Amino acid sequence: MKRSEIRDLVRKKRNSLSLKEQKIAANTIKVNLSQLLNSHNNAKIALYLSNDGELNTSKLIDKLQQDNHEIYLPVIHPFTPGNLLFQKYEKNSPMKANRYGIFEPELNCSHVCPVSELDIIFTPLVAFDDSGNRLGMGGGFYDRTLARYNTEGWQKPLLIGIAHNCQKVESLPIESWDIPLKTIVTPEKIYRW
Repeated sequence: MKRSEIRDLVRKKRNSLSLKEQKIAANTIKVNLSQLLNSHNNAKIALYLSNDGELNTSKLIDKLQQDNHEIYLPVIHPFTPGNLLFQKYEKNSPMKANRYGIFEPELNCSHVCPVSELDIIFTPLVAFDDSGNRLGMGGGFYDRTLARYNTEGWQKPLLIGIAHNCQKVESLPIESWDIPLKTIVTPEKIYRW
């Protein structure tokens, strides 16, 4: 199957989940991620606000803030096309819809954290496979933003994908720019490669 066909198929599966299934998944993944983050104290964590049937991250954001982690959300870079910045997010942060209709903090350069200073980046994804390959929405924002950090000795930030169980496929066609993930968390399982 082509990447676009996989994207369409998995998005339909993800969007067909009931509100009850979504709520159970969000609560379950919060527990799985809490276990995964036990060794991290006061971490700088980049997350994202859910969109298009993605697993709801709002309760996870609340929990991480309660546990004294700093939360950063992606903001479309205003000067470097196709890239992201990560800006500190608090409950009272002014928000706006970006050109895709996804809410992000209003840009405030004094609250932006360089990627190299983040401890963890939770990445959205449309599909993933048995090897940790990730298929995004097709814009390449995360791949472009993280490209210079994709080296053999790369330790930080740790990249973790978040997905519903139905987003796992056997195999994905990959491109040279795709950045595989070493950890993907679903409500059912923590996958590690």
